[in-house]
Amino acid sequence: MRQVNFTLIFVICLAVVLFAIENTQLVSIKVIKGVQLTAPLSIELIITLGLGALLAWVFSVWTTLQELFVTREALQAREVEIEALQTDIERYKAELEEQRLLPSAKDTVSTRPAATISRRTAETPIADAEATIITPQPSDLEAD
Repeated sequence: MRQVNFTLIFVICLAVVLFAIENTQLVSIKVIKGVQLTAPLSIELIITLGLGALLAWVFSVWTTLQELFVTREALQAREVEIEALQTDIERYKAELEEQRLLPSAKDTVSTRPAATISRRTAETPIADAEATIITPQPSDLEAD
């Protein structure tokens, strides 16, 4: 991209120089009422192009500064968000550590005393020669 910019600037400057060589006659410019400036056209053209380039540079610097301020604000907002997320991560790590320290569900089921086992599993079916009959418990019957 730099080569394209350099080529473009070189061509414009070459055109200005060729125009200035051909136009050396005196020209007067009225700046404000009562103020008149007389100089060769080539000099006036070079001064005008210089002022235009200076104004373009000032505008470029102004635009860059505006983008810098916008970028700085966005960066500060992201840093605040990052800090909030890091706080959340630390909280989640603490919660996970608490959950590891709590007894698991398997531990509580296996450590129950044998007396709490339900009556149904403690029953033995009545065996007959031809079939096994299991009598239902009143708690197993559904209410219609």
